[in-house]
Amino acid sequence: MKKIAVVVDTNSGITKEEADKLGIYLVPMPFIIGDDVLYEGVDLSQEEFYRLQSEDVKITTSQPNINSIVELWEDLLKKYDQVLHIPMSSALSQSCETAESFAQNYPNKVFVIDNKRISITTKASVMDALKLIKEGKDGKEIKDYLEKDGLESTIYLMVDTLKYLKRGGRVTPAAAAIGTILNIKPILTIQGGKLDKFAKVTNLKSAKKKMIEALRNDIETRFKTYVENGEFQIAIAHTTNQENAEIFKKELMEEFPNIPLTFVDPLALSIATHTGPKVLAVGGFHIVKD
Repeated sequence: MKKIAVVVDTNSGITKEEADKLGIYLVPMPFIIGDDVLYEGVDLSQEEFYRLQSEDVKITTSQPNINSIVELWEDLLKKYDQVLHIPMSSALSQSCETAESFAQNYPNKVFVIDNKRISITTKASVMDALKLIKEGKDGKEIKDYLEKDGLESTIYLMVDTLKYLKRGGRVTPAAAAIGTILNIKPILTIQGGKLDKFAKVTNLKSAKKKMIEALRNDIETRFKTYVENGEFQIAIAHTTNQENAEIFKKELMEEFPNIPLTFVDPLALSIATHTGPKVLAVGGFHIVKD
């Protein structure tokens, strides 16, 4: 049985404290703010991020330093037989492709997993990886499984304001202006790593209803077998919206009493850069059964 290390970045929503508890290794994502490069969880907290964002400070995302990642791999390979590296989806960042190219220098040692996930669904993949390691699977087997299973997940998220989507070029200034006047709150979806439009609502109540309907449809169709086999879970993510997230948790547990709701986490800051505060999201994902 091989000794395998798991590396994931903070786009997963996993904190340093959680990583230490799980026995995994966390790569902090860099953000460019003014002339400074700050790292999530190191010198940029969730609170500081949203404070700067509320003050209209320009915030952009960046790739992790590949040299630092390679150094981490080499240090880990002194203690482990193999390394599983789980970055954010290649559909949202070049960091996965960059890591894959460097991993070629470590054949059968470093496995970069592009399973088209981010945030709470990536966190679920980390949990699956740890289960598969315990089952005695090697790095190649785990990579193949997670990449094949990656699309067996879904995320729906309500955006409270169009301001940050406009700033990132995801909606036009004219559409953002009209949407603001009409108090439109878009619901976006992440399927296969891409952030796409799903629906439009005008209040939180309607948003939660629409997201529950969408999740129910997924559960009754594409995920039906997983649910019946006890291989499906749901989770919540949010930005500066803990109170509503806890209320939403109770509502989801009432709607889907037979499906475990595993965690309520802050949304990855890489997504929050484009969505802003007061986001509420729900995700569902196939899991490796205990």
